[in-house]
Amino acid sequence: MDLATIKIYRMTHIENVPHILEHGITHKTSPNANPEFRTIGDVSLISTRSTRAVAIDNGDFLNFGAPTIVLGDFIPFYFGVKMPMLYVIQNGGNFVQQATPPKDIVYLVCSINKIIKSGLTCYFSDGHATDHLTTFYDDSKIKDLPNIIDWTAITTAYWGGQENLNIKRKKQAEFLVSDDIPVDDIIGFGCYNESAKKKLLEMGIADEKVKVISGAYF
Repeated sequence: MDLATIKIYRMTHIENVPHILEHGITHKTSPNANPEFRTIGDVSLISTRSTRAVAIDNGDFLNFGAPTIVLGDFIPFYFGVKMPMLYVIQNGGNFVQQATPPKDIVYLVCSINKIIKSGLTCYFSDGHATDHLTTFYDDSKIKDLPNIIDWTAITTAYWGGQENLNIKRKKQAEFLVSDDIPVDDIIGFGCYNESAKKKLLEMGIADEKVKVISGAYF
């Protein structure tokens, strides 16, 4: 696995895309934040992340003086598609306010290398960000990322059951970005079907940047 080939994915409602095309992927506290942002995620988890501090110990568990960050201060991405959270988003449950049909869910695809070159502060985890077993790393470990992330867990199709809790945790590893991400750093848009692609093209996105990836949905 080469760092230059690794893509990261952020899910959003298709109605948020026009604002993203104008302002990039914005943080909730940004002056350019979308006042009409359409939330599709678990509002309870979003609330938890707004105050959850995690230590950036780079795997040194005895570093009790490791710096901390608050998860909610960063824009999160996954390292793959068809994540457990997507299942909840599509079907409702937990604290997802209402189920969102797959045709309305868009994957924003970015390149880690492009984001790093933009000078944005980045961190990454080896599992679900709120799990106590998860370790966080700063950009000094970015070259080790391909070996730290469990790609088998990221790509596995089955993560259910008590016996697979750690696989489920590792599948949801995150890449965290500190500030607004320029629209030029978005290398692609993934969508559910041709109807969704047509909507994205009508927003002015180049055809070569939009890909129908029905298999990335439930």
